Order: sequence, then structure tokens, then C-alpha cells
Amino acid sequence: MRVSVSVPATSANLGPGFDTFGLALDIRNVVTIDTGAEPHVTWALEGAEELPTNGSDLISRTMVAVAARMQEPLPAFALRGENHIPLARGLGSSSAAIVAGVVLASVVLDLGLHHEPASVFALAAEFEGHPDNAAPACFGGFTLALPGGFVRRLDPHPDLTPVTLIVPTTRLLTEVARAALPETVPFADAVFNVAHAGLLVEALTHDPGLLGVAMHDRLHEQVRLALVPEVRELFDELKRREIPVCVSGAGPTLLAFPGPSDQIELHGATISRAAVSATGYEVLDA
Repeated sequence: MRVSVSVPATSANLGPGFDTFGLALDIRNVVTIDTGAEPHVTWALEGAEELPTNGSDLISRTMVAVAARMQEPLPAFALRGENHIPLARGLGSSSAAIVAGVVLASVVLDLGLHHEPASVFALAAEFEGHPDNAAPACFGGFTLALPGGFVRRLDPHPDLTPVTLIVPTTRLLTEVARAALPETVPFADAVFNVAHAGLLVEALTHDPGLLGVAMHDRLHEQVRLALVPEVRELFDELKRREIPVCVSGAGPTLLAFPGPSDQIELHGATISRAAVSATGYEVLDA
């Protein structure tokens, strides 16, 4: 059997929606496995020179975990990953790998999970530990993932124009970014985030003109930006220009939403348009 799956990049948090909000972006990894080929692992594009090729990669490990959970024997396979999502940049590369692994295992083992995004999400969120990334990777669009596994998908406004800003020399591991966060926050900061998160839902779905008011955070962004001062300079510059911007996931990528007349040219950053993806994972052939 030969089967491919496509999974989108994701941007979590989106400012005040810490550990809850997620947005699927039209940057997609494509993973192909072939159970009839000689077992091997190859990678192209992002991470091609650093990802393991001995079967210890996250996709393969996820497939093994799904097979073990379902008590099904997993056949040997050849795996090829075409990675467009940068690694360790806050764009959900780990979630994409885990979602791909769950879907591919479901197809190969004929589990039927891949026909139900909610079933894929339940396993992927458990394995990955970050439902705010797993949700948009499964459902597409703009998602709200609550503790306990509840997810609501909303249609983003068609005029959203997200732009990714990546400093090529800068990476930040999620565990490092999370470890830097304080254990408690001031009550006023919690209220600030709740209020802005509520308005951000309206901004992302009905009125992008509100993004400049809504996209502000007091829980995590400044702590994480302190770890990457070269990115904080870009963030502060966009704020000075009143362009809505947030740290994408744990960072260091920034996600900005410029208006039609805004020009973004920042020294040291790779700037790319990244349209919102209406779809989550897709099985391309089986």
C-alpha cells in the first residue's frame, strides 16, 4: 500500500489565546509511506540534513504508538517526508508530524480514524500534549481547543492576510520557551487576556479591523521574546507601526496581519505570505 497525507502548519496562541487558539496556515508537509517498498526513511526540504533516518523520527514513532494502542501489527514501510514547515520555529512542525503519523497508521491498519478528524485530534493531542496546535492541524481554519478535548472550529474572515516573519538563524524549542514562563500571573493580567481573547474571536472571524485592538497579550509573549532579542526588535517595530502581530506558538516566528497599504520590510527577517488553510490534514491517495 502506498499512501500520502498532507498536514498544514499551525500558529497557536495568537496573542491572548494562550494554549487555546490555533490557526491553520497554507504551508503544508506531505508524507508518503509505501508498505511494499524496502524500509527506509528520507527527507526533503526543511530538516533534510538533520532529521533521523533510522525510524526514530516523530512520524514513525507515532505510527508505532497508534499500532500498539490498537494492538495491531504495523507492517514495515518506506517513508518520505517533504517538509515545508520549518523546524523549531513555532509553526507546529511537531503537531504536523504527529497528526501525519496518526492518519497514516489509521489508513495502513484500516482503523477508520482518518475519516473522523475528532478521532485523529484526540490521539494527536494526547501524544503531542498541545491541543492548540493539533486542533487546526486536524480541522483547519481557526480553532478553539479547551482542556478536556472540546474543540470548536470557526471560519476565519476571508480578508485575513497573515504574514510569517522568520529570523533564519534563530530557533527556540517549545520546552525551553515553556519553561521560561512564570507559574503564576497577576490577576489583572489574566483579566486583560480574557477580555482581549474574546475580542480576538470577533476580529478573526468577522471584523479584521479589530485585530489591532485585540491582539495583545500579558501572559507569555514578552517572556518568550526576551529569549530571542533579535526577534523582539522586529516585534517592537511592528507594534510601533500599529501592525497587528503575535508570537507564533512558542516562537520565535512572528505572525503579522498587515493592512492593504502596509509594507513589511524588516532587516534580518524572511517574510512570507501564509494564507489561512480552510482544511486540516488530507489523505491524498491510498
